[in-house]
Amino acid sequence: MVDGSDVVVVTAGAKQQPGQTRMELAGTNARILSSLLPALVERAPEAVFVIVTNPADVMTVVGQRVTGLPPQRIFGSGTVLDTSRLRWRLAQRAGVSTASVHADIVGEHGDTEFPLWSTATIGPVPILDWPGEEPFTSQELDRIAVEVRDAAYAVIRGKGATNLAIGVSCARIAEAVLHDERAVLPVSTVLDGVHGISGVALSVPSVVGADGAVPLARTPMTTAEEERLHASADAIRAAVDALALG
Repeated sequence: MVDGSDVVVVTAGAKQQPGQTRMELAGTNARILSSLLPALVERAPEAVFVIVTNPADVMTVVGQRVTGLPPQRIFGSGTVLDTSRLRWRLAQRAGVSTASVHADIVGEHGDTEFPLWSTATIGPVPILDWPGEEPFTSQELDRIAVEVRDAAYAVIRGKGATNLAIGVSCARIAEAVLHDERAVLPVSTVLDGVHGISGVALSVPSVVGADGAVPLARTPMTTAEEERLHASADAIRAAVDALALG
């Protein structure tokens, strides 16, 4: 039942096949969402819509354009799952609680995503300064980032689809909206000038509550990280442009 819902999580779309990138799904799934979303908005005109259909960032742009909703009310699940995987992996390696790891993945939910290592900490300690018999190295962190980025491909090869982990992540996002938590989560909204990026959706830390998701105006990044964020935005923009949306 959709009528009168406060949150609608949209997962409709073709399944990602082994070896297929999220971006390769774009054309098929754009057609599905262009037909589906206006009907959902008609049934639940006050709802916050969370787009999970892959490629989620591209589909968020599609969704915002076909519905005309304010960007804060229709956003993608973004890199919430990727960030959870990263924090779990770092916590496992450091021997601490996941709750003590503060690190985010930003950008595309896909091949151009990356962690903000410059601000990553365990408790108050910068990740590269974490003490221990085997301190973290930049090379090890790069390997962990690749493992996290490619985790979905490994799951699809192994069991044919991803479902449980993304389900948990979507439940977390919905909870933040329903309880008006104003939780800071790396969801994907259509940006308007954030880090100099406009017109495409990608993940940056955002405040998520009953009114939807509002990206933080400025998240500290190094020059190299800013460049990677813009490269990620360019990849998403190219995929959106290839759809020739009106």
